[in-house]
Amino acid sequence: MAAIPDKIMTWQMVQPTSRNKETGEITPGKIEKAEIPVPELKPGEVLVEIAGCGVCHTDLGYFYDGVPTVSKPPLTLGHEISGTVVACDKNDKNWMGKEVIIPAVMPCRQCLLCKTGRGNRCLAQKMPGNSLGLYGGFSSHIPVPSVDLCEVKNRGDVSLSNLAVVADAATTPYQAAKRADLQPGDNVIIIGITGGVGQYMGQVAKALGSKTVIGIARNKEKLERSIKFGADFVINSTDKDAGAVSKEFRELCKSKALPNFGWKIFEITGVKGGQEIALSLLGFTGKLVVVGFGLAKTEYAIGRLMAFDADILGSWGCLPEYYPIVLDMVLSKKIDMAPFVETRPMSTIVKTFEEVHKAGSPAKRIVLTPDF
Repeated sequence: MAAIPDKIMTWQMVQPTSRNKETGEITPGKIEKAEIPVPELKPGEVLVEIAGCGVCHTDLGYFYDGVPTVSKPPLTLGHEISGTVVACDKNDKNWMGKEVIIPAVMPCRQCLLCKTGRGNRCLAQKMPGNSLGLYGGFSSHIPVPSVDLCEVKNRGDVSLSNLAVVADAATTPYQAAKRADLQPGDNVIIIGITGGVGQYMGQVAKALGSKTVIGIARNKEKLERSIKFGADFVINSTDKDAGAVSKEFRELCKSKALPNFGWKIFEITGVKGGQEIALSLLGFTGKLVVVGFGLAKTEYAIGRLMAFDADILGSWGCLPEYYPIVLDMVLSKKIDMAPFVETRPMSTIVKTFEEVHKAGSPAKRIVLTPDF
């Protein structure tokens, strides 16, 4: 059993990147190593020693793009977390020593949204790296509510640090699939199938019984890879507008005897081009689920929804109750994470942030492991 620390080591976002609206001058953000106190655990809380924390584009949005956070700097980023419980409230002794995944969003379980099945969008939810202030995933330890934890059992040769990716990258697609009411035999389009979340969206869709999965993205090598991980067909959208992609999709449907209605579309990129493609593909009785976040404004003739009898929905996070299901998919290899995860020491956080920000969509999800 790991010892209870007398302090928590962490990498804090001291200030995010900012741009002067008048001059356009950019002030770089700052991430610095710091020591913070170990808090007195409240009833129902545990202290988790962190094994790994994934680097998500949400973190980069907070650091580089001015996306607002609930807590203000100094703030510890990081919300894809796995680890081991090393301390707990007297009423939670059964959690001691257990390996766990911490959900990226933890609902209050008391409000009307929580009580009506929409706790993933609870307005009082706790999110490491956003609303917990000094306590986030790029640290040695973190205090969290025990009720939300997903226990890891019989993980075999899968490292605990790699399972951090379950929290968000793998569970967000599952929540999106539930939001879409994805059923066996459904036909699916995934825009951004080569990204950090998109590559799991393809696997989740196939694991849930989708008949046909079409992946759309711009990276040729990653598109070819996606054929092995959920996609049946792919469309390369490089240098193509929404109209050209839509035409190629219709031609594919015709050549493969696929229907031109009822497609369930998942927009993962969050960028305007991806959103425009998604909207152009939404047809009769179709359903578009927006998973990727972006600040761009995209035009759409909303009256088409009436004519198509179609739906446009948003999907945020994932209910903690779904985590064991997704974890089972991972451990049973229905979802294969191994080709998509890379671990690095947490001391490389500044360099890693710069690299991932520059790359846009790295080949693998990077998990940072504490090396304080």
